Amino acid sequence: MCRLFGLSSAPRRTHATFWLLDAPDSLSRQSHRDPDGIGLGHFTADGTPRVDKAPIAAYRDRAFAQEARQEESSTFIAHIRFASTGGLDPRNTHPFEQDGRLFAHNGVVEGLDELDDHLGEDRSRVKGDTDSERFFALITRETRRHGGDVTAGIRQAARWIAAHLPVYALNLVLVGPRELWALRYPDTHDLYVLERRAGGTHGDRHLDHTGSNGRMRVHSSALAGHPAVVVASERMDDDPHWRAMEPGELLHVGPGPRATGQVVLADPPAHPLSLDDLHPAAAASQRAA
Repeated sequence: MCRLFGLSSAPRRTHATFWLLDAPDSLSRQSHRDPDGIGLGHFTADGTPRVDKAPIAAYRDRAFAQEARQEESSTFIAHIRFASTGGLDPRNTHPFEQDGRLFAHNGVVEGLDELDDHLGEDRSRVKGDTDSERFFALITRETRRHGGDVTAGIRQAARWIAAHLPVYALNLVLVGPRELWALRYPDTHDLYVLERRAGGTHGDRHLDHTGSNGRMRVHSSALAGHPAVVVASERMDDDPHWRAMEPGELLHVGPGPRATGQVVLADPPAHPLSLDDLHPAAAASQRAA
């Protein structure tokens, strides 16, 4: 299953260190197949998006995935990909960038020909083969149609897909230079949020999260003194304040470190997919590690 991670300390810029695959792997870890891609996105001080990503396989690019990446930003996004649509290619590796925003998705959407027709000329935004990038292009178009309101753009795009296309999951994280959005839909995969006060539960701790299944580690000494909001596919430590997002809930963070959520898709997809409905490769990508 793909792993999503988002962090916002906005408006404060924060130094953070990411290990996209925690190294060294144990023998038990090596018994699981490697991801199909890893990526990290952040923003420079002037708001320019920066993405560091690569398709990886067991025989290559492990050093890229395991090296520590130290960056400074108000928002971060990271993704570990298990491919469902599109081959091992940088064009298909998350996060994607459109209109100065960064996006990562966990799930499967089918009926891509119908989605392409619905996108029309906005299909030109899509450089790769994935359902995820097409979903992002629809969000980008609907955001533009709603005067730059990203919340409305996500809501409208997700509602159209839920009503018209076969859907397994639409979980996403989307970030701008000072804001973060996350959607969990439907109840297929979990997505968690932590509104972390300065210093965490004990009031004096740096941020040091490690995902047990995603093999992603994030460290920030700066967050011993400043609050942040974290979104992840799994609880990444024993902090009791992790909260599971509701199915259909759209979360918005920023530009201050406070999260507000609302259920924007109360009904299940009109054409829900089960694992048995998916192509074997897509089904394998969606199973929990």
